[in-house]
Amino acid sequence: MGQEAHHHHALPTSAAAADAAAAPAASSRLFTAGLVAAWYASNIGVLLLNKYLLSVYGFRYPVFLTACHMSACALLSSLAHAYAAGAPARRRSRGQLARVAVLGTVFCASVVAGNVSLRYLPVSFNQAVGATTPFFTAILAYAVAARREACATYAALIPVIAGVVIATGGEPSFHLFGFIMCVGATAGRALKTVLQGILLSSEEEKMNSMDLLRYMSPVAVILLVPATLIMEREAFGVVATLAQEDPNFIWILLCNSSMAYFVNLTNFLVTKHTSPLTLQVLGNAKGAVAVVVSILIFRNPVTFMGMLGYGITVAGVVLYGEAKKRSK
Repeated sequence: MGQEAHHHHALPTSAAAADAAAAPAASSRLFTAGLVAAWYASNIGVLLLNKYLLSVYGFRYPVFLTACHMSACALLSSLAHAYAAGAPARRRSRGQLARVAVLGTVFCASVVAGNVSLRYLPVSFNQAVGATTPFFTAILAYAVAARREACATYAALIPVIAGVVIATGGEPSFHLFGFIMCVGATAGRALKTVLQGILLSSEEEKMNSMDLLRYMSPVAVILLVPATLIMEREAFGVVATLAQEDPNFIWILLCNSSMAYFVNLTNFLVTKHTSPLTLQVLGNAKGAVAVVVSILIFRNPVTFMGMLGYGITVAGVVLYGEAKKRSK
């Protein structure tokens, strides 16, 4: 009898199996949607707070601000690691740590350049330039990892760049130095993506992205503190003065810095739970949302040309994603 009962269980009906599979799928979809929302909120929040601090509030110290962000990342990722202490610590090879240091340097440079550009450029234009990341990623993937794409994929990058050229021509608040910094930040982000792909994909060096942040942020802090002392020595004094004059200032700074950690955390989680392509698409939509929100908040002048250019760029990025999907 026992055997017979056992026999019945061995063949679950396919409908029940499908239901059982569907439940986690639905909850995981909900989880992913929640992650994406958190990613958007933290990303746009940190962008707008940076812009607020660096230009509206008049706190003109982008390197110091980046140092605060990286310190928060270092601190919070160590805390998170300690909290999840169940995971055994893995020995890291010196080669790997050296590569992480390179990654940290690139990451750090791109964030500083991005923050510097926010001092001079409106968020909307900053995002338009930022949308060209796939262009730099494709070029750098070829240069660094010799990864070639199909011709159609490269062709889709033409509108990506053309759009930014149009947006640049139509940007009333154009600032050359800010623009150069913004392009530098975008190229830096793309290089980080390519290097990170190499770092995180090789089997013997499996490193999850939160580990990467944990190793990377102290490197960034080590680089940024001297940089702040050299380039923005008066920042510390200004912070002390502002903290006395405006008690909210420290809260804004703390909130801004911890948000920088959540940008990384949610970015990593979204990357983990979606495909790189979905990430690209979501990233473009995020840029568009950021543009709208920033225009509503900061009321920076936007022209038809600027918006048209941005639209063309985003369309190009979408085409690029499609072409890439087909060529796979």
